[in-house]
Amino acid sequence: MKIDTLGVQAFIAVANHRNFRRAALALHITQTALSRRLQTLEAYLGMKLIERTTRSVELTRVGAEFLPRAQRLLTELESALTDIRETGKAMRGSVTIACVSSIGARYLPHVIRRYSAAYPDNRITIHDHSSFGVAEAVLRREAEFGINVAGLHDAGLASTPLVRDRFVLVCRDDHALAARSKVSWTQLEPHLLIFPGNLSANRPVLELAVSGERLRLRTYYEVQHSSTALGLVAEGVGAAIVPGLAVQEGAYPRVRVIPLVEPVVARSLALIVPKNAHLSPAAQALYDMLALHGRTRRARAP
Repeated sequence: MKIDTLGVQAFIAVANHRNFRRAALALHITQTALSRRLQTLEAYLGMKLIERTTRSVELTRVGAEFLPRAQRLLTELESALTDIRETGKAMRGSVTIACVSSIGARYLPHVIRRYSAAYPDNRITIHDHSSFGVAEAVLRREAEFGINVAGLHDAGLASTPLVRDRFVLVCRDDHALAARSKVSWTQLEPHLLIFPGNLSANRPVLELAVSGERLRLRTYYEVQHSSTALGLVAEGVGAAIVPGLAVQEGAYPRVRVIPLVEPVVARSLALIVPKNAHLSPAAQALYDMLALHGRTRRARAP
């Protein structure tokens, strides 16, 4: 159903002024255009709304009954449009994003805190998924945008580099490697390791990076989420290889975080959105904050 707002507007103007010339002037259109709009509306309704003679302009019975409803219709439409415009100007609204769970430990909270301070009325929903789940949520428009491992998304998505995240070794303070300032991959060979599982997007990144090192790692435990690995480490089950951003400072007092070297292995994270998508003002503000924080981190990186 197509709502003829121009016809309704013309009808109200004629009803209020009871004069076609004055009604046309009020709408800043010609009398011919005014008459055409009114005729189109009456043809659509199949009813005459205005009785026009050489001396007067009067409402028909149907027109008189329709007038208050038409006025209410336009008032509500104008109010709705004003609300949307003001919401856009103020960047108010709800935002839903999807992200890999490890980004939620350190990177995301810092930006969310700043965003909430700037837009305290905005509601944010965060869906933490696997990399595949993040891409799917954005493609299905369940989230306006996402944060995912770079390169692991559909061709229908556009990506913007966000941050480079180094992999680290985490172990308990009583572990044999706990006192080291850095650990090479070959030094991991004697130790029981907790490693990303086959469903984790971190697994292929690590395997590709160390494929030429001829390592014999003792990966006795495999987990899909870094949070699970950290819990196992805290209980002394073994040492784990996780992304640095997955480790929340102070969450596990006995857990030590040690840089891995020879080689240094990192994953890249990116903001993803559907190609040609237009974010809501509230989502765009959060997207821009995240992108700016990423550029700042990259500029400071050695």
